[in-house]
Amino acid sequence: MSSRLLVISLSTLLAITLPSFGAAAQAADAAGTLLEVHQLRLAAQKSLSDFFMYNSMEGDQRYARMIDESLDEAAQHLSALTDMPGEGSQALRSQLEQQWQGYRSDLNNLTKALKSQGYTDLQPVADLAARNQQLMTLSQELYSKIQQESGHTTARLTQQSREQSLLMQAIAMDYASRSASVGATFMGGGESRPIEELVGEFASKLASLEQAPQNTPQIKRTLGGVSTKWRYIEKSLLNYNENSVPFLVNKYSDSIIEGLEQVSAQYSATQL
Repeated sequence: MSSRLLVISLSTLLAITLPSFGAAAQAADAAGTLLEVHQLRLAAQKSLSDFFMYNSMEGDQRYARMIDESLDEAAQHLSALTDMPGEGSQALRSQLEQQWQGYRSDLNNLTKALKSQGYTDLQPVADLAARNQQLMTLSQELYSKIQQESGHTTARLTQQSREQSLLMQAIAMDYASRSASVGATFMGGGESRPIEELVGEFASKLASLEQAPQNTPQIKRTLGGVSTKWRYIEKSLLNYNENSVPFLVNKYSDSIIEGLEQVSAQYSATQL
């Protein structure tokens, strides 16, 4: 082949392959950004659950440290959200930053008050929970907007496993709020769904994930471990008024979420 023909052939090849490489890179960037938003949501939700545990466990300092760890983790994920795919997602990211700063400040102030006084007033705690819910709503809107503007949609099983992690964290937070004697005031009332309903949804969706034909042997093992831990705390969640075991539920929910996140990563790696 002459050098001229070789140059033409290479140019043609580059013209064909470079757009596909660019599209693949953009998809990878969007997937990474979506994962950061998801992990931000988990950490932000956990920080409130940690606060309720700190309250219900009478100021046990391990939960004060867990609050700090959850806040730091959420802040790291938020800081990683640098390049948004469009103006809409950029605007939502800015709103999320503002909401986050207020929430973090309020949570730190309440944690300090609980440490110094041994108690907190109910209204500031209700306001904190409302701000946390606003964070969750904004971050969900950002997650959806990133998919819309980037053209990259999270694969079905990856998304289902992520939603299952968030549902487990919501259940753990609800249970911790009841153990802290604040759940009946605002967490379990109004528009909030009954914990029994959340538990039923989690059990149903976990069974659905376990039955997915795409599951590899490794995913099946991980989901089996998640299911075993879930069954261990399921009755306690349903009978929360009879025998409160916040330490147990908190410990096992963390482990369940860890397992679900492993499954989510495995699904994501194979684009399921």
